[in-house]
Amino acid sequence: MQTDPRLILLSPGDTVYVLRDQIAAGEAVMVEGVAVSFAQSLGLGHKIARLAVAAGDRVIKYGAPIGRASRAIAPGDHVHLHNLVSDYTPTYALNPQVAQNRGD
Repeated sequence: MQTDPRLILLSPGDTVYVLRDQIAAGEAVMVEGVAVSFAQSLGLGHKIARLAVAAGDRVIKYGAPIGRASRAIAPGDHVHLHNLVSDYTPTYALNPQVAQNRGD
């Protein structure tokens, strides 16, 4: 399957590719033979779904789980805070309002 060379698969079992370059807003890239475009620019290190991930399922990067999908993620979707809950950083730490209320 054809995949844009700017996407790297870090481990064979990963559910995400990692960008090793930038993708401009509106630019189409190939993800496992499917053309995908993004509304916003994406930079180095961002994650793109390789496979479909159901809400609540683990997202795998480096061959290890990095979090859970907070909603369904389709192949080619940008994987970030809008659809991924970290297993390592408490959610409240990402929300300044909640952290302030907790006294953090």
